[in-house]
Amino acid sequence: MDLLLWRHAEAVDGSPDHTRELTPRGLKQARRMARWLEDNRPKNLKVLVSPTLRTRQTATAFTDEFEIVSNLGPEGNVADILAATGWPEGNGAALVVGHQPGLGRLCALLLSGSEADWTIKKGALWWFTNRVREGETQTVLRAVIPSELA
Repeated sequence: MDLLLWRHAEAVDGSPDHTRELTPRGLKQARRMARWLEDNRPKNLKVLVSPTLRTRQTATAFTDEFEIVSNLGPEGNVADILAATGWPEGNGAALVVGHQPGLGRLCALLLSGSEADWTIKKGALWWFTNRVREGETQTVLRAVIPSELA
């Protein structure tokens, strides 16, 4: 299975939190990453998005075909992301457009074995895959792409 974690692009400050829109810079970040994803996307990719406006705007730069998952909101945690995606047993690939700190904590868990407060830059994408070697499931970091390099 492939697991892609995309932090929403830069959004305006303010409240209510769930209705914050992307800034002009955030729209550019989202479009750049969307072009990279279109060129590099794994097969059978399902897109799962937090219900916030900024995550939906980020995802829409890539596709209009996504599922809004309420547990992927800003208050979501690692267990919520894993449950939504089916990682690592699921088939195909899942792209989560979400938030800190949940995305960073999941990256820490996948790479170090324990949750920690790792930071993912706004608009950046982390891509994991898993494989079985000699009967052992392994997590592999395929790419970390900041929006400015997409």
